[in-house]
Amino acid sequence: MNDCLFFGFNTSPKLIQNKPEKVTKPIQFKFENENENENENEDEKQIKQIATGGFSTIFLFENGKAIEYLDDEYLNYPNQNHEKIQIENIQKVTVGGQNAAILTKEGNVFAKGEDINSRNPKEFINISSLIEDTNDRIIQDVVCCSNAVYLLTSNQNAYGIGDNEYGQLGVDSQFLIRAQNPILMMKNVSKIFSGNSSLHVFLLNSNQELFGCGYNIYSQLGLGESRRRETKIHQLTKIPNIPKGKIINIKCGFYHSIMLIENQNENPKRKLYSCGDSNYNGLNRNTFEFTEIKSSLFENDNILDFSVENAHTLILTTKGKLLGFGYNEFGQLGIGNTQNQSTPIQIELPKLIFNEDISNYHISCEDLIKLFRRKEFCNISFKTKNGEIIKAHKLILKYRLNQNQNQIEKLQEIISKKSIKESNQIFEMIYSNRIINPKLYSEIKEIINSNEKIEETMKRIYLNENEKDFIIERKEKQYKFPKLILIMRSKLYRGMFLSVTEDTSNKVTDYSELSEESFQIFEYWIYSNQIKEGIEITQQIINEIQIGIDYFQLNQTNPNLLDLLINKFNN
Repeated sequence: MNDCLFFGFNTSPKLIQNKPEKVTKPIQFKFENENENENENEDEKQIKQIATGGFSTIFLFENGKAIEYLDDEYLNYPNQNHEKIQIENIQKVTVGGQNAAILTKEGNVFAKGEDINSRNPKEFINISSLIEDTNDRIIQDVVCCSNAVYLLTSNQNAYGIGDNEYGQLGVDSQFLIRAQNPILMMKNVSKIFSGNSSLHVFLLNSNQELFGCGYNIYSQLGLGESRRRETKIHQLTKIPNIPKGKIINIKCGFYHSIMLIENQNENPKRKLYSCGDSNYNGLNRNTFEFTEIKSSLFENDNILDFSVENAHTLILTTKGKLLGFGYNEFGQLGIGNTQNQSTPIQIELPKLIFNEDISNYHISCEDLIKLFRRKEFCNISFKTKNGEIIKAHKLILKYRLNQNQNQIEKLQEIISKKSIKESNQIFEMIYSNRIINPKLYSEIKEIINSNEKIEETMKRIYLNENEKDFIIERKEKQYKFPKLILIMRSKLYRGMFLSVTEDTSNKVTDYSELSEESFQIFEYWIYSNQIKEGIEITQQIINEIQIGIDYFQLNQTNPNLLDLLINKFNN
């Protein structure tokens, strides 16, 4: 599918042709990989990751290959052409202000840039092979900052290579201005955090203690009031007053840093904290240590992901809202103008993008597409105009199509007039709820996008044995479930059914720890997100449900099953 959104500075490099230099509102475009091999299957052609930085943008695909769009003004590349990166089995790409790095599935890191390879800054070299300790050359993660590259080894050791003018390698810069080989920064490291425009870095150890070093003139290291005037922090320094909870991620800009904390005992569970310059940190005031970003836009919502660039931040919530704050001279906030925003503001997404999904059930559009391509899950046939047969999943169609009339027959009529390629596009639009082909979409838009709540559909399926295709046994009693619903609700079954290994079994046994009443509660909850009436809630049931949540690896939604049961028991 490779549908992308773009807004901001449309040059360095210019990714969207026939668009202005400043794109101030999100536009949707289909990325066409001109280097793709026609013999590769469709899954392998999909974009896995996009990394962008000071002079290039790299697209990584599911097949482990990547291409790079380059800024010809910065590095004198001709015509801003893209070129294929001559490295195979790529696992991750990362781009900094003046460098780029690639992690392969074998654990090697290739990097380029003036501070990495001054003789030929355009050439990727294997920097992991330069680590002095030969037992430390298998790399687990790689992160770029503006002009340095950080490596996390499989032995949990952190190394840095590149520029050290501000102490961003954790060594006094008067003794080491630049490292041409990776130098050991710290041992017992679980994560490295930085940013493509930043001159500072954070290291998290296995005890959840956070350390930082580098440029600090805007207090972007969050060291507190007493150290806010220190421009350069040469030595790795422990960051004080870290908010309570688990550090999920930290991303760094030039002027600020943003931290995502998860605390299971609070609501919302995930909160953002910021430090740095008031113009860019989302708080509208200078902060010298990490301080919570509060906004009415976060109410009754949770943080899914976020991104920090040079001087602005983008936030994605679990309800599909895209928010932003900070510098906006080039339209990089996507709000339709070039005015800076000191606090979060919502970004209006194109109407072509559908926020409606089965997100409450924790299954992504990509997972649905995978289901469509796994033929053993498909149980209804459609014939194209040339007689080819396409199989689809009836349950997904029943959810995706309008419920008040027989839209499946209308869909069969449409498919009977289309080629195999057009038919596949139609099904991908239905499964993903995204417009892939506007012309074809105009023909099917009348039969899709029902407003009916998913719970109502699921409850109907709950009563219909013909929709159920997977057997769970408990004490010699059988329960039937649709595989799709188990994928939506349980990480256990999601891993089982969506794995690359073909599923040959049709039943899972040994739920003996759950009583009949507890299993009925699970069964009804999985379909309806509601507690089944007529069952007396006891402390034993609550204990069994807690075990069952872990056993099923049940995706908890809002409301939380265990909380509702406890409240019902207490009342």
